[in-house]
Amino acid sequence: MYTLCLLHFSLSPMEEAIVIYPAPMLTHLAPLVEFAKLLLTQHPSLSIHILIATLPSQPSSTVPSPVPPSIIFHYLPTVDLLPTSTDLDPLFFDVIRLRNPDVRRTLLTISNNYTLNAIIVDFFCTSAAFEVASDLNLPAYSFLPTALGAAACLLYLPTLCNKFTQSFQHLNVLLDIPGAPPIPSADMPPTTFKGNKLYDVFLDIATNLPRSTGIIVDTFEYLEPKSFKEINDGLCLPDYPTPPLYCIGPLIVNTTVDGDGVPQCIKWLDSQPSKSVVFLCFGSLGSFSVQQLKDIAVGLERSGERFLWIVRNPPLENQSLNIDTKIDPDLKSLLPPGFLERTKEKGLVVKSWAPQLAVLNHDSVGGFVTHCGWNSVLESVCAGVPMLAWPLYAEQRFNRVLMVEEMKIALPMVESETGFVSSTEVEKRVKELMGSKEGDS
Repeated sequence: MYTLCLLHFSLSPMEEAIVIYPAPMLTHLAPLVEFAKLLLTQHPSLSIHILIATLPSQPSSTVPSPVPPSIIFHYLPTVDLLPTSTDLDPLFFDVIRLRNPDVRRTLLTISNNYTLNAIIVDFFCTSAAFEVASDLNLPAYSFLPTALGAAACLLYLPTLCNKFTQSFQHLNVLLDIPGAPPIPSADMPPTTFKGNKLYDVFLDIATNLPRSTGIIVDTFEYLEPKSFKEINDGLCLPDYPTPPLYCIGPLIVNTTVDGDGVPQCIKWLDSQPSKSVVFLCFGSLGSFSVQQLKDIAVGLERSGERFLWIVRNPPLENQSLNIDTKIDPDLKSLLPPGFLERTKEKGLVVKSWAPQLAVLNHDSVGGFVTHCGWNSVLESVCAGVPMLAWPLYAEQRFNRVLMVEEMKIALPMVESETGFVSSTEVEKRVKELMGSKEGDS
């Protein structure tokens, strides 16, 4: 078993450094910043350099939390790249690939003043960054901000793809993946489907992971013991040695809300009974159609449960990742007539954002309807709040299987073949969640 203390990189007292290279996404940057802080608790003399990249359409990334002075940020130049379509995904990985010369130059600049001992690379950047690390003889660790079961799936992906000629979504079978429960083939991450525009990208990432000096995952062994054991036993990499595995989670950004800046939703929760409120929040990229919002509203009202619901604008048609561009949704036009007035004694609808960690840790919250993003799952686990799993994109359907079947920390929301969830299903599952003991700590 490997522990954090083995994540040493031949450290000596002065001018020793490591580099961390996150993918250009806040949900990937935040846990790596927390990991940098964690490393400093073990090696306080270490200097940590974090490379910040952004997509051409994004503003400069914001550091998610205060950091000590020994964590230094290096902002990579913007890549001049015109998207070939309105789809963000291929552009995202093109930007990572085109960053390689900037990454190399930055590493060489840092090495003028520090002894570089290693680079920790977000797994999205693995294929590109490993080329640079190899040229500079720099040990390269892969970081996965995912469930360990999802990491097992990625490690096993080349083997699994060789077993089937058809794409997973057409198989209608249960897949046997070491480190995971039986997975319905349609619940595999879409990027693993043959014909998906990112299939080759993710297969290349999976192929490169065994080259890692070590694999670092934002989870903890007690939450996923089967995955931990079967990865370490080498079952996910039958043809290669398995790199050392480090479970260093949960990496949670600890923010506080107090003083005059206490949000309205926290004040509202203060007035609610203990464990009585179901919290609905679907991440920074999660949004629903107008009809789906209306069905959620009807289901919540019929359930009779107290609720705190974060509502975002419906997705724009030309945005594959459903990024909101408007700050304030028009709740009266999005929700059923009279809904806000009828439910004002039991519910609160908040526009766009709430301090999720503070909400989950509030005594009044007794359940969490989540999109199954891994950061959100960890926050809920640490708060001891049972979940209702409603996946929306990426590997979240896979996460739902892990949460329901393996970890036993969530109930499943059941959608139709088109992905729509009826008001009847919302009502039924919310009642079940708030009356269940599933996931209680």
